[in-house]
This record gives sequence, structure tokens and C-alpha cells, in this order.
Amino acid sequence: MDVKVGWEHYAHGADIGVRGTGRSMAEAFEQVAVALAGVITDPARVEARTEVMIECEAPDPEVLLVDWLNALVYEMAVRRMILARFRVSLEGNQLRGRAWGEETDVARHQPAVEVKGATYTDLFVGQNSTGAWVAQCVVDV
Repeated sequence: MDVKVGWEHYAHGADIGVRGTGRSMAEAFEQVAVALAGVITDPARVEARTEVMIECEAPDPEVLLVDWLNALVYEMAVRRMILARFRVSLEGNQLRGRAWGEETDVARHQPAVEVKGATYTDLFVGQNSTGAWVAQCVVDV
């Protein structure tokens, strides 16, 4: 299977769609988290100085995706940092995530917008026609 691993944004009215693709659902969750960081700043500008552990459990993969992204938004807000590197492990409907980032430096990171939260709009977790895993939703900015 030749899967393109990555992340992207897509237009959705006044908000922004975030999408991650990968060879596994966990990899798609990691990439959509990078897309979330990319709404705020260029993820390449963020150094992996501090590690944050996140655990979520939900009844299905779609709700788990929203919970994961909202946990990241929460951690970034309360810690006043940007998280831009991610490692996810999934076991059933449980997610164990590790995120790395650093304190927000306005001059260096040049944050574009503040993400308020992940929504259920355009929510999808599953495989596409090429066999790649896709995780996507719209985030409120």
C-alpha cells in the first residue's frame, strides 16, 4: 500500500478543516494534530522542549478524534505553549498520546489564530479508497 502520510487544511466557511492521513489510524491522528498546530503556526518553528501526556477514551473513533484534538487545545491554552510533534497509540477506544512543544514565543512562532476547539462538523475517521487512514474535522477559530 502506497499511502501518502501527511496533513493539510481545507476551507470551511469561517472555520478551518484539519485532516491527517497515515498508514494507520494512530498515524492519521498524529498527522491531524500536526494540522491543528499548523492552524496556529508553522509546525517546523516549534521545538520539542516539553513533553505532555494525554489520555482519552470515547465510544467510537470519531468522538475519540474530537476528544484528542480538544485535549490538545486545552493543554496548549493552560500551558501557554504550542504542541507540534505527536505520538499516538490506540487500543480499542482508548488513546494514549505524547505531544511535544514549547512555550509560545510570539516573535518566533508568529501565531496566526487561536483555535477554540474541534467540532463534529465534517467529522470522519476511516480509510479512503486508496487504503489510507484519514482523520478530519473542522476546528473553530
